[in-house]
Amino acid sequence: MGKIVMIGEPMAMFVAKTAGKLKDVRDFQMFTAGAEVNVSVGAVRLGHEVEYITQLGKDPFGEYIQEYLEQEGIGTSFVQTTAEFPTGFQLKNKVAKNDPEVVYFRKGSAASHLGKELVEKIDFSDVDIFHVTGIFMALNDTTYELIKALIKKAKEQETLITFDPNLRPTLWASQKFMVERINEIASHADYVLPGIGEGFILTGYAEKEEIADFYLDRGAKGVIVKAGSNGAYAKCIQEDGRIFEQNRYGFKLAQVVDTVGAGDGFAVGVITGLLEQLPMEDILTRANAIGAIQVSHISDNENLPTREKLAAFIDGYKTNGGIV
Repeated sequence: MGKIVMIGEPMAMFVAKTAGKLKDVRDFQMFTAGAEVNVSVGAVRLGHEVEYITQLGKDPFGEYIQEYLEQEGIGTSFVQTTAEFPTGFQLKNKVAKNDPEVVYFRKGSAASHLGKELVEKIDFSDVDIFHVTGIFMALNDTTYELIKALIKKAKEQETLITFDPNLRPTLWASQKFMVERINEIASHADYVLPGIGEGFILTGYAEKEEIADFYLDRGAKGVIVKAGSNGAYAKCIQEDGRIFEQNRYGFKLAQVVDTVGAGDGFAVGVITGLLEQLPMEDILTRANAIGAIQVSHISDNENLPTREKLAAFIDGYKTNGGIV
């Protein structure tokens, strides 16, 4: 199986046990959250090796997250700790429909103080994929420059770069600034994974084909556009220069519990599928399936599937006439 490196900010996440506004809730359940954590957990459960780059505070939240990463089999060789800055955390409410409210407490966090001095410690020579999202780079100028430097080193060592824009407008000074920086990083990625709504914000195009062309014209080998329950669309440039396109429908669910983490589940499917050199049709099926599994549970990552559970989900979908 392949080796993947991630970089991001893991946080403690408190999920409300009862519905209502966060100010009114008294009972919460604690989990570990963070887009890159979610992808890491998912990739490991499918049998791949993952090393995670981050910095945690020397505090109870940091200890909790460190233990969770180790428990999941995620490599922590590049997890630093500091007593100067705290580990970030977030609150998430419980809703009957639509997206939940999420409030972050991450300003000045330990992870946001990672600097470019880290670059020389990372060796990408035996790494197959370096996966990046638009979240960590949004924390400040330092994390943005760190991402750029790591991508440069990874490409020099012939590591494939996958990039999920994962837009978080509240972390950016303005939408214009966000679009500029996200698209700058995307121009260095081999595969770009925007949602169709994100693609409109980033490119000005509403059609998935035009969004894909925007990034292919800027150097990407492949673009995979997520469309939620409507599935996904991939457009790639093959080694012989020919263009390959693939559409794949999503999975219909009887109940959606929490949409947070669906895109991360999708990324798990794409990244592991690329590592295993699966046909694009199978990559999209896997990505859509894991995304669907994600929205069926309240945790962002605890229900990510093993290979056996993933196969059972897909087989069950076919057996039950297209609804799970």
